[in-house]
Amino acid sequence: PDTSGQHTLCYEQQIYLIAGAFLSRHSLPKNDCLALSALRNLFPSTVMNARLVSVAWALNFARAFYLPGVAPREYESGEKVELKVNKLTSVRTQLPYDYYSHKFCKPHGGVQATAENLGEFLSGDRIENSPYLLFMRMDEYCKVLCQTKLNAHNILQFKRSIDEWYHHNWIVDNIPAASVIDTESFVTTSYSRGFPVGYYDRVSGKHFLYNHANIVIEYHEAVPGGNRIVGFYVEPFSVQHEFVGGVSWDGKDTTPALQTCSTAEPMDLNQAKDHALALTKSIEVLFTYDIVWKPSNIKWASRWDIYLSMDNAVPKKVHWFSIVNSLLIVFCLSGMIAIILTRNLRRDISQYNRLPTDEDPESEISTSEETGWKLVHQDVFRPPTTCPMFLCVFIGGGVQVLVMALLTIAFAAVGFISPANRGSLMFVMLVLFALMGTFAGYHCARLYKTFKGQHWQRATAATALLFPGGSFLVFVSLDLALASYKDSTGAVPITSMVALLALWLGISVPLVFLGAYLGFRKEPIEFPAKYSNIPRPIPMPPWYLSSAFTVTTGGILPFGACFVELFFILSSMWMDQYYYVFGFTFLVFAILLITCAEITIVFLYFQLCAEDYRWWWRTFLTSGSTAAYVFVYSSLYFTKLESNLPITYLLYFGYMLIICFGIFLFTGTTGFYAALWFNIVIFGSIKVD
Repeated sequence: PDTSGQHTLCYEQQIYLIAGAFLSRHSLPKNDCLALSALRNLFPSTVMNARLVSVAWALNFARAFYLPGVAPREYESGEKVELKVNKLTSVRTQLPYDYYSHKFCKPHGGVQATAENLGEFLSGDRIENSPYLLFMRMDEYCKVLCQTKLNAHNILQFKRSIDEWYHHNWIVDNIPAASVIDTESFVTTSYSRGFPVGYYDRVSGKHFLYNHANIVIEYHEAVPGGNRIVGFYVEPFSVQHEFVGGVSWDGKDTTPALQTCSTAEPMDLNQAKDHALALTKSIEVLFTYDIVWKPSNIKWASRWDIYLSMDNAVPKKVHWFSIVNSLLIVFCLSGMIAIILTRNLRRDISQYNRLPTDEDPESEISTSEETGWKLVHQDVFRPPTTCPMFLCVFIGGGVQVLVMALLTIAFAAVGFISPANRGSLMFVMLVLFALMGTFAGYHCARLYKTFKGQHWQRATAATALLFPGGSFLVFVSLDLALASYKDSTGAVPITSMVALLALWLGISVPLVFLGAYLGFRKEPIEFPAKYSNIPRPIPMPPWYLSSAFTVTTGGILPFGACFVELFFILSSMWMDQYYYVFGFTFLVFAILLITCAEITIVFLYFQLCAEDYRWWWRTFLTSGSTAAYVFVYSSLYFTKLESNLPITYLLYFGYMLIICFGIFLFTGTTGFYAALWFNIVIFGSIKVD
């Protein structure tokens, strides 16, 4: 501080204010002095030292970095608030359309797209401006947007969209519109999917278009004159508007007064229910809207809570049930592993390592030498004879997917990935997958070197191209199918396709080769026993130890450990619902990996006891079969979409095929490395002649 002490006061204010902001988890008022007196009570005035100043600087940096990725914006009264529109979506067709592909009112200055990231393009988002005029804390009623004439083609398009459950997706201040549907029986509020284009009345057999929007925006006054938007609701109505005196309007001059809505109060069900707008052969549609501003006590940092929990539609105890269910499976398997390790293996190892004496019966010694898993010690580490290079390629791809999934879930669990950043989850997954190419190349190369493989270039190239290349081919095929649908935003632009190729070929592939170079420079994996030149004959195993049985049943328990949480993940993917409990996801994912490792070890032990040493591929397939059960479950889930379009089948099962192949790779890799560790431990614990 200088002699005047002004800098001391500035630092003191900074310490109080930033510490308070850090503790309260939301930004402070613009005028720091307003909060200073309240925060002085939390900290003594004698804390002015170099260490606390450093802490203040660090907390100031933390204050500037808000995890969800967006900063609050404050609006003054009367300031314009922009309403943006996104794609039209349907959970039945999974085919998004551009908002202005239907004959809605367009902005006077033309439609302008908002800059989007790669994840938004891949998700089909197309955010554009709209003609709606909103001004902070200024209520307006019966505002005329435009008048448009619908021809037969437009009518048919709207009817088809209503039948296929298409919804609007509006955005104000980066939060989506919640839907409020008011009927004579009940009022339904939905915090996902937006609000519908219209509805179909089964009694009259007619389609009705929602052409009036009652827009309700909640705001929180953080400081005097500084208002933050914390809620956004749209209550749509279908109204066949009529002008006072039955006059007509050409849409150009001053708008005549309407007798079907009031400029003094917002639209309600009683006004609209007798004047619904039915879609007939050719009609004039007048689009109108109301704007209602409501004060709220919700803080800006908590405005997403009601969207993520969908107003507590899914209680957290359901997710806890999933965790408990998974833990029970893990405890049962862990008990079996404990019995094997503490009883059978300890007895076997002590028996094998015991030196024969004159007091030991010959029958007992001969039995210990002729039976048990020790008899395959000269063959258990023999490289596989069936496609060893492809096994290494699968292991490399599995490690890449596994590390990517772990980091993605971890980042999401701590708050780095938020729904406020649209497309961030997909973007982070793509970037992390590309950066994890080094792990894929390293594990593939070292395992292939252990198998004494000679074609390391082919193995490395296959690792770099197999999973990402297959996924890219499926993705391009689906993209071409989507491109045949006019105005669909599901088709990825060519620029995004080039960015994907650059991410894959420019980053992932070189990193795979770098990892392979490092892996081949390492020594091969050291095994506690060497394999003989002549393979040992394998006796006929019982039916319950056959490869078909163990591979088929190996994935049941891992799938059972995660199927509850899998339902919510599929709902977020295909039913346009928010998923935010990534902490639960991380726990379930860890339990899934533990279950895959344990079930593989159990089956491996019984396989070795049956003197069958062909475990390389078998252990990979045993735990990898979890993906088959996930695919079957997703096929059953598909019935919830109630779709009959061929493109929906292609999109759903095409993307689920990519996802399940990734699950197959990382679950198989988990089981494989657990089996490798188990073999090294048990065969390293016995004395080999």
